[in-house]
Amino acid sequence: MGTFRTDLEVQNPAAPARRLTVRDALVESGSELTWIPARELEDLGVERAKRLRFRLADSRVLERWVGVAVIHAAGTWTGDDVVFAEPGDSVLLGARTLEGLNVRVDPLRKELIDAGPAPAAAA
Repeated sequence: MGTFRTDLEVQNPAAPARRLTVRDALVESGSELTWIPARELEDLGVERAKRLRFRLADSRVLERWVGVAVIHAAGTWTGDDVVFAEPGDSVLLGARTLEGLNVRVDPLRKELIDAGPAPAAAA
């Protein structure tokens, strides 16, 4: 699948009046979480909640802070854990956020599209 970038907006769920635009985030379904520059999350007042370890494609292990934010993209939104990316880290829109947004990657058009009805168990 080809890679592409997209713009998204980030919002602090505790202070929803303000959104911040993040340009050119890499759509990366191989990354579980979304990575947003720490400075931008701090500007919104997103709190650092826990520290997690991440294994990169080159096998290095990094430790980063994670907090909760609202992500807006492709005409929809979701709440999710986001990584406080440090200088040199990639800005990524990860798989869990894509699932929460209920979008899928169209590799030919290089865009996010509605995934349709979400699966659910029968009553």
